Amino acid sequence: MEVELKLTCDAAALAALSEMPRLETASAKVTDDLQSVYFDTTGRALQKAGFVLRVRKTRDGYIQAAKASGDGLIERNEWEQAANGPSPDITALMKTPLAAVLGKKPRLKPLFTVLVERSTFSIEYGSSEIELALDRGRVMKRGANEDFVPEPICEIELELKRGSPVHVFMLAREIAGFVPVRIGVESKAERGFKLDGLHTGPRKAGVVRLSANMSAAEAFRSVAHACLRHMRLNEDLLLESPDPEALHQMRGAIRRLRSAFSLFDILLRDDPQFETIKSDLRRLSAPLGKARNLDVFLTRTLPNEVERHHEQNELLNIEKQLDIERTLAYAAVGEQLRSNEWRMFCLDLVEWINVGKWLDTSDRDTRDSSVTSVASRLLDKRRRQVKKRGRKLADLDAAERHQLRIAAKKLRDGTEFFTALYSHKKAKRFREFASALAAIQDALGSLNDIATGHDLLESLADSKVDRNVVFAAGLMAAEVDDTAAGFLSDAIKAYDTLIDARPFWR
Repeated sequence: MEVELKLTCDAAALAALSEMPRLETASAKVTDDLQSVYFDTTGRALQKAGFVLRVRKTRDGYIQAAKASGDGLIERNEWEQAANGPSPDITALMKTPLAAVLGKKPRLKPLFTVLVERSTFSIEYGSSEIELALDRGRVMKRGANEDFVPEPICEIELELKRGSPVHVFMLAREIAGFVPVRIGVESKAERGFKLDGLHTGPRKAGVVRLSANMSAAEAFRSVAHACLRHMRLNEDLLLESPDPEALHQMRGAIRRLRSAFSLFDILLRDDPQFETIKSDLRRLSAPLGKARNLDVFLTRTLPNEVERHHEQNELLNIEKQLDIERTLAYAAVGEQLRSNEWRMFCLDLVEWINVGKWLDTSDRDTRDSSVTSVASRLLDKRRRQVKKRGRKLADLDAAERHQLRIAAKKLRDGTEFFTALYSHKKAKRFREFASALAAIQDALGSLNDIATGHDLLESLADSKVDRNVVFAAGLMAAEVDDTAAGFLSDAIKAYDTLIDARPFWR
């Protein structure tokens, strides 16, 4: 089991890090040029099964490594040994779990090459030994032409060789205090796969890798890691440009993480740091919510009103004003994501998930019980909340419908988190339940968009902007609620279908 934390930074920060006092006093330092070639079958059988195979050339010879994808952070299984040359050792692979994927006579081909200049330091940190590697290089596509632009690599790897993971995070925080770094969630192999056009652009939430033999604590860590990975992949895109879909996905990842906190509350609530983690996450991610609300209004609500009232040129005044506000909102998002407070919080969050006090303060029986037994209890609880809050849905006001929407989201998130445990065993019931959940989410989401749009229009009407904008906002606010009746009818039907659907986890 490899225990490793990856940090990313720019080239200037990586160069400055070599002057960090901790590295200057390291017990050993080695510099090497690494050339790693990644292999798979023509049909990408290893990649589909969650494995990576590489042969790396170092100054001491060739090393073959096969790795499982894990949950994207901290730990994953690895099978490594010396190799006789640049080609994979098939005989050695047959002694690993990759054998079941490759078959008896696998035909492997090289996909891409990773060239890295690596400086490695052996650091004694407390009672632990940590190998710190500074990597700078690029990923090259096999047979690339002269116009090909390689995928750059600039990262720091902290691998625990002996001792406690706590010391890995202590060292990471020390590094973060010296140069600006972020949690890294993409492996070098993933960077290579991007050269084929895979995993480019905004990223949606992936399937959480859970298995029935996991404990409840292990399941929470896997769920939280998946949310963090989803968040970080889209954060990097947002740092490059104000991409609405990347913002939507990043905000969704944070919301799913908060759902995970709520879902696994039974494990976390006795940790004194839990409330601080939750409140900091809510506060620091608030700018994303404002920008997203403006995106929704300008791309959904307003165009519908323009189509209904195409003769009202005053609506253009609203669009111009809110476009200005959206630009300012995205600037605030960028400022927040580039802040040292946000970067340090993300590091604190990863540390808390992996070595936080909740691992000691939670009830041992619950923490160590199987995820399947805990999942059914957690999903039952969320379903009861939806059922209770949805009674007399037709009579609920906007605030009460919003609370129902939150409860339905948490149930849907829980359903998606635990997909791997149930979707194949009770596939039909799972699909029916998930479909009903999606339907009520869509209807309640549309109602929430209307309510949010109404608030935006009222804020314009009350603000000190051009009086033509104020006039148009007042007219539109008076009519925007007219479209709510149809969505409310859809929500009521979806709620009845959901309550009648058989829970797939029983």
